[in-house]
Amino acid sequence: MNHYYLLGRSGLRVSRLALGTMNFGVDGFHAAYGKTEEEAEPIFRQYLEAGGNFVDTADFYTAGESEKILGRLIARAGVRERLVLTSKATNTVDPTDPNASGNGRKHIMRAVEASLRRLGTDYIDLYLLHTWDRITPVEEVVHTLDDLVRAGKIRYAGLSDVPAWYAARAQSYAEAHGLAPMINLQLPYSLVTRGIEAEFVSMSQTLGMGLTAWSPIGGGLLSGKYRRTDEGLSGTGRLTNPNAAGREISPGDWKVIEALASVAADLGRSMAQVAINWVATQPAVASVIVGASSPEQLASNFDALDFEIPVDARRRLEGASVPNLGLPYAMFTPQYQSWVVSPGLGIGDKPAGYAPPVFNGAAEPTR
Repeated sequence: MNHYYLLGRSGLRVSRLALGTMNFGVDGFHAAYGKTEEEAEPIFRQYLEAGGNFVDTADFYTAGESEKILGRLIARAGVRERLVLTSKATNTVDPTDPNASGNGRKHIMRAVEASLRRLGTDYIDLYLLHTWDRITPVEEVVHTLDDLVRAGKIRYAGLSDVPAWYAARAQSYAEAHGLAPMINLQLPYSLVTRGIEAEFVSMSQTLGMGLTAWSPIGGGLLSGKYRRTDEGLSGTGRLTNPNAAGREISPGDWKVIEALASVAADLGRSMAQVAINWVATQPAVASVIVGASSPEQLASNFDALDFEIPVDARRRLEGASVPNLGLPYAMFTPQYQSWVVSPGLGIGDKPAGYAPPVFNGAAEPTR
């Protein structure tokens, strides 16, 4: 995995697979599937040995234990400078304090300092809002993130799980006032969660935000370990664990699972590898966040980048998973526009080869 690409409109070089550490720790909200420090260390080491440099955490994960464990693992491995360390803040760290959550300046400033202490570092490479809180003015958020960049507490700023209009407003405000830009937008994206294609993809491409996709296998739904039976869902994992948050599996989900299983069998790959590959090769996606319950599972995820999904197979996957985006988004498709906007004409943005990609290496990896 020794290929790295720029994140958004920045000079920051990141791996195509990022290591998610939401399961590092056994306390708090994510305790149902958490890993102790002893269990997490070989997963972290496996990621480093594969050449990965992009690690994702948040103050909310396992009640702050994820950051503490990650900080100790980084220190023991002596790799702080080579890693692109990402953390996030928005969710509450004290339900009794109204200013201990949200995206106001008071909370973000406190959250950064607390994350720095837990991580055992004096700067965070990429710092994100964890989600939109619906009430803090976007101007306040952008100025706060810019102040943190100028103070050296963070190197780059970004957003996670916010509306497209909010991300566009934040980026446009930053550009207009010469403030630190948002270089990253972290969103859920998979063959069973394609809603971001309506606006986020084109917005990110236009405004210079690289997408990082979380839950590329749909919370385990696309892993291949679940099957439909007469008694319901079979398989061992988060979706069948009564103590963990799951999701309802719709007939449309089963249609995607069946198509994915067929394509994976044809390619001689696991369902998870095909699902991750599909996300990693979608437009605007800079990196895919993968978690793992073992080093072996993580090593298998790395192999997701070692092959190409043939055109016909990709067509089968996308036909089974096509999102119903509704109006007005259906009016923006090539089919609609060639029928109504420019009938009988072939009109595009730029000719093929107008801006060939830059790749400094012996050979460009499979896309």
